Amino acid sequence: MDLFDVLSLVGGLALFLFGMNIMGSSLEKKAGGQLKNVLAKMTDNPAKGFFLGLIVTSIIQSSSATTVMIVGFVNSGIMTLHQAVGPIMGANVGTTVTGWILSLTAIKGGGFMDLLKPDSFVPVLALIGIYLLMFSKKNKSKDTAMILLGFATLMTGMETMSAAVEGLKEVPEFTRILTVFSNPVLGVLAGAVLTAVIQSSSAAVGILQALSTTGAITVGTAIPVVMGMAIGTCITALLSSIGANKNAKRATLVHLYFNIFGTVIALVLFYGANAIFKFDFFYSTANEVSIAVVNTAFKVFCVLMWAPMIRVLEKMATLSIKDTAETEKYAMLDERLLATPAVAVDRCRSVTLSMAEIAVESVKNAISLVDNYDEKLGDSIVEAEKKTDKYEDKLGTYLVKVSALELTDEDSAQAATLLHVIGDIERIADHALNVLESAQEIREKKLDFSDECKQELAQIMGAVGEIIDHSYIAFTENNLEEAKLVEPLEQVVDDLQDVLKARHIKRLQKGECTVELGFVLSDLLRNFERISDHCSNIAGLVLEMDKSHDLAIHKYLKKVRKGANDYENKYDEFSQKYRI
Repeated sequence: MDLFDVLSLVGGLALFLFGMNIMGSSLEKKAGGQLKNVLAKMTDNPAKGFFLGLIVTSIIQSSSATTVMIVGFVNSGIMTLHQAVGPIMGANVGTTVTGWILSLTAIKGGGFMDLLKPDSFVPVLALIGIYLLMFSKKNKSKDTAMILLGFATLMTGMETMSAAVEGLKEVPEFTRILTVFSNPVLGVLAGAVLTAVIQSSSAAVGILQALSTTGAITVGTAIPVVMGMAIGTCITALLSSIGANKNAKRATLVHLYFNIFGTVIALVLFYGANAIFKFDFFYSTANEVSIAVVNTAFKVFCVLMWAPMIRVLEKMATLSIKDTAETEKYAMLDERLLATPAVAVDRCRSVTLSMAEIAVESVKNAISLVDNYDEKLGDSIVEAEKKTDKYEDKLGTYLVKVSALELTDEDSAQAATLLHVIGDIERIADHALNVLESAQEIREKKLDFSDECKQELAQIMGAVGEIIDHSYIAFTENNLEEAKLVEPLEQVVDDLQDVLKARHIKRLQKGECTVELGFVLSDLLRNFERISDHCSNIAGLVLEMDKSHDLAIHKYLKKVRKGANDYENKYDEFSQKYRI
């Protein structure tokens, strides 16, 4: 093997790994929107979870990526440990698809069979991919282009590696090295180390398939190496679990135990059977197809072995990482989810909904304290404001990271919307705290509004309570009808603020009210008006995003008000409802 062959081997390996990475990431991006729907259907049924794991891994061509994804889901509370077992088992089988795709290079024969060889169709796929990439303006078409180009690069790298190692069949040292790996323990170790280094069992199997073209690898040598690769692929998930909660770490152990014990038992049974029956294929020369068969047969064996003992597998992981008396913090936003942008965006929305719920409850509690102060309820509003601050900080940081990823148009628009919404929600909680402070001032200074003023305050507080409800439902349910109610009601709140201020001035002139009460009233009205403004922003985003995915919200709200019959009718209804 000369220097040229070595360089060809290195170059082929680089193309192979690069092509696999490009194809996998592009497939994941294109399938990202569907992954949310797939995960939504996840149940406690292990069989269903198995097939979901198999399908997802077949799509994104990486059991490591799927397992890391599952660890993130468990860590963030999307999945339970029990739900994770099925998909992890499915991921181990799904990763064998790559080996079968790569085995196409072994096809021989003429006529129709030639059409199935990569040499025949890869150039065509590459040409289609380049055309779509250069001339298509649609992101979905460009994703398809990258899938095709990634596959073409992958197969080209495989062909280059196979050609480069062909000369090794004449090298006695190479044959002797491979003979060493026929030892089951050394073979497993070699496969595990190779896969741990490149962090992809699919790529490791591809490299073994390329080496098999030398004719120096027997099926007996390939079997323990393939089994070791299954163990080596666990390193990625193990690394991803660092800093995760206990259940997430247990999910990585499920993956590890599945493969370690599967390997040990499979080796014992296979070599025991071989000692008795002397399998003819054991010493036969391995090729791309036989390696794909070994890989699939081993993974299926592990699934069949563990299927009746899923609870045992789960129990082993639980015993390895025991519960403690300390309560873990709930990790809502997990960095591991960034590997699946569509899921990360969906998780951000879920967390934002929780943030919105806190703010809505805080506003309603604050309003209730104006007439009837309760210290315990007041403390909850202070805590709620601190929580929303933390939510905004965590969500904002996470959403910036998500926005930097390659997102679909829909997910990109969703991330941008959430970045705007969390600011409005946080400000709503701030104003709820301000209302609380006014209520505290009323109590401490023993201030008492006139009956007329109390009736007026009741009207504007009722309007604010209703606008909070409409905006919350509009955002959480993406309800356009509810969103359309917010803007006219916001104008009514503005009108009520003006009327209440004007009436207070008249009472002040008549000596029926004090300046001190006026300051408190002014603060209350200002905060009520600001709360309604932020509600208007949120509802406006819901309406605008439905129409054009454009965030020019203030420009859009002006259009809503100008000459809209629905707006005028709703405004009149709310004006009558909260008339003073």
